[in-house]
Amino acid sequence: MLIGATALLLGGGGLAAYATTALAGNQTTPGTASGHQHTASGITISCPDVGERLRTVPRSAQLPVSKGLSALDKQVHDAYHKMMGGSGSAVMAPLKAQREKTIRMMVTAIAKNTKRPGYLIKMSGCTTKPVTEGAGTGGNDSTKTVKEGWYQGQTPNQTQDGQQGPQQDQQGQDPNQQDPNQQGGQQGGQQGQAGGPSPDDFVDITTVQPNADAPPFGAPRGGNASTGTFTTECGRNEDGHFNSDNVIVTPGVSNGAHHTHDYVGNKATDAFADDNKLAASDTTCNNGDQSTHYWPVLRKLDGNAEQKPGAAQDANVGTTLTPATVTLKFRGSQVGQVEAMPRFMKIITGDAKAFTNGTKNANASWSCTGFEDRQLKDKYPLCPEGSQVVRTFAFQNCWNGRDIDSGNHRDHVAFSDQNGVCPNGFKAIPQLTQRITYDVPQGDSFAVDSFPEQLHKPVTDHGDFINVMPDQLMSKAVDCINSGRNCT
Repeated sequence: MLIGATALLLGGGGLAAYATTALAGNQTTPGTASGHQHTASGITISCPDVGERLRTVPRSAQLPVSKGLSALDKQVHDAYHKMMGGSGSAVMAPLKAQREKTIRMMVTAIAKNTKRPGYLIKMSGCTTKPVTEGAGTGGNDSTKTVKEGWYQGQTPNQTQDGQQGPQQDQQGQDPNQQDPNQQGGQQGGQQGQAGGPSPDDFVDITTVQPNADAPPFGAPRGGNASTGTFTTECGRNEDGHFNSDNVIVTPGVSNGAHHTHDYVGNKATDAFADDNKLAASDTTCNNGDQSTHYWPVLRKLDGNAEQKPGAAQDANVGTTLTPATVTLKFRGSQVGQVEAMPRFMKIITGDAKAFTNGTKNANASWSCTGFEDRQLKDKYPLCPEGSQVVRTFAFQNCWNGRDIDSGNHRDHVAFSDQNGVCPNGFKAIPQLTQRITYDVPQGDSFAVDSFPEQLHKPVTDHGDFINVMPDQLMSKAVDCINSGRNCT
């Protein structure tokens, strides 16, 4: 099998070869977990997540903040590719200057109607992070036992990944250095993918010990548990509803996600879909549910470079895989009844930047059909022949009772603890689980869309939800869950 070398920049301008195999239709090499022959060696850029630190964003500042957050992502994107192209650590000072200017603009817009968040300006500087280092400092969490609270947003032995200091310059340059936008290892149209994923990002699911016996993989337990379910059928995006917008995080900005999203449910969802537009839209759901469900697409790593927003121009290469199945199910609470979600409430689970942010908000769940008692947090599963890849997104199941959104899109909701108890001041709501299955080629032949500096790591997977259920349908869902019935 031919090996292609794509250059990845090291800290001081030195280069290390990033060797990948031709991924399309690759075969597993005996004695290895994948058909890859080498792993990546180099660094990526790690920047403080400004969006995560936002607390209050007045309506008048929403568009400037959206534009600012998208601009910050684009600045890191461009700096990362300049690094790969040979600019070395020289990109870091200009990047800081760009970020400071953008953050100041956001701070000024917010300060017109609320307290000035000057602390954000201190987040302009970025550092580097070894690409061989995991998202957390606790090693490979994938094969460790999952405790009961894991599905509620807790990673086993979870640690917050701190910002990494600049790496020492490394000497030597790879003679096969290529343009970072080119794919290496071409043979018969087969190509590897620059910038990840690494062979180390895959694991044979049959070697993983069972680790998931709690919801959403098992029913809520306890004498007072609300054990019913409500399932809404919304198809699997047969209509091809894709865009690279993010109406929750960057409303009003085209290509605000910088990766492509897969949608089911509300047909009008894009960056410019406000509550009125969503409420007036048709839906793919068969029960009249107008809610919006979306997640990053999964791609077959076949070198197909679509020149569309969120695709090749944003470093996401490969043919988009259509889900085999999509299941959207709401479950109850371990300790009592649930209350209705307010209409237009927005929830995000997982973290698109978990590789550099750390695992505080990471909530990826990867598995294979027939093996869903084995869930992976930071690895892609290699499934046996005939078994499908499974992505599961469990959403927050507690609400503060007041807000349908918050500045960082997280503070208004929370996960219950391992006993099912919500934080003080929060109340239990139906817990949404998005379960998506795929038929993928054998081997390490697929990856999720991501920001380029996140290297297509599986830990960056995430799901998004806007509740646009008519109130009568939400009431039906709550009644079914609280009465122990299984409804659709």
